[in-house]
Amino acid sequence: MGWQKRIDAALITRREQDAYRSRMVNQGGGRWLTQQGQRYLNFSSNDYLGLSQHPAIIDAWQTGATRYGVGSGGSGHVTGYTDAHAALEGELAQWLGYPRALLFVSGYAANQAVVAALMQSQDRILADKLSHASLLEAAAQSPATLRRFAHNQPAALQRLLEGDCPGETLAVTEGIFSMDGDSAPLGALHALTQARGAWLMVDDAHGVGVCGEQGRGSCWQQGIQPELLVVTFGKAFGVSGAALLCSESVADYFLQFARHLIYSTSMPPAQACALRAALSCIQQGDALRDRLGRHIAQFRAGAGDLPFTLMPSQSAIQPLIVGDNAAALRVAQRLREQGFWVSAMRPPTVPPGSARLRITLTASHTDEDIARLLSALHTAAHEQEEGANE
Repeated sequence: MGWQKRIDAALITRREQDAYRSRMVNQGGGRWLTQQGQRYLNFSSNDYLGLSQHPAIIDAWQTGATRYGVGSGGSGHVTGYTDAHAALEGELAQWLGYPRALLFVSGYAANQAVVAALMQSQDRILADKLSHASLLEAAAQSPATLRRFAHNQPAALQRLLEGDCPGETLAVTEGIFSMDGDSAPLGALHALTQARGAWLMVDDAHGVGVCGEQGRGSCWQQGIQPELLVVTFGKAFGVSGAALLCSESVADYFLQFARHLIYSTSMPPAQACALRAALSCIQQGDALRDRLGRHIAQFRAGAGDLPFTLMPSQSAIQPLIVGDNAAALRVAQRLREQGFWVSAMRPPTVPPGSARLRITLTASHTDEDIARLLSALHTAAHEQEEGANE
């Protein structure tokens, strides 16, 4: 076929399926987003506590940049590991109750690094079927055998655990799932893995900072400590990056064998300074978490009678399943015309036939913002139904 014909054919197929992705330049973030001179109330941000705009965190980054410069200058194994990085790792480990924390430049990199460094050909990975793409991709590319279990079904994991494996077993799940907004039954999953001598890895990108005492996340909230915990800083922390929480020996192992650590430039020390300030805000953020909880309750109370499927999520992620790709795009566009930035998620990000509006609520929203969004959703839904009946 040739490279260019293959690429062109793939792009044509994406457009025909109403699954074509585009990036749009915007200005600003937080509660408001500006695009081409138009302001929108932003209901697509993962900045759950509104910390990306917090003055103390911004000041910490600026102060760090003045002290350290704007880059780390190299891998953490060469010159890129400063006292700012070490302090952040120590505070994260103490906060979450682990011996060690290791910083990564992103959650994607952390998940890939763990799987790539740990798994061997005789091993197996048992992953929740809705685990993040970074986890499933890393598992598929590893020499280990990948098996997926039914979403949030401990009995399905148990059946797989009962099968023979000549090597080691790693079970993988998320604390809160990014597209459905639901929580994993971590207690039951951890009990099963412990009984079979397997390890549990939890990606708590959307739980840390939001749930649990002092925002310690899903695992803390459900009373477990998995062998491997990944937390990311691009959601409730309001910044970017990630950390792996683990034992002393496991941390030392990754420092020797995790190529994502060894061969990547580390995050700027100024960013580590900002993250320390964000951690302090999270630890003292009960009022922000309470406000977010009220917004979630308000939205769910007002969205129950919409002609879309409201997923059973108690998190900041509130998906409304529209079903058809084109219909989801039309509703999102109608909301945009009314001044709301809401993203339509389509396959392959979500399963076929489950295109949705992925609405995310934050502590920086107001009660009036939520009420206005609900009114706009009802208007868009009514117009959608009228169009379908014509």
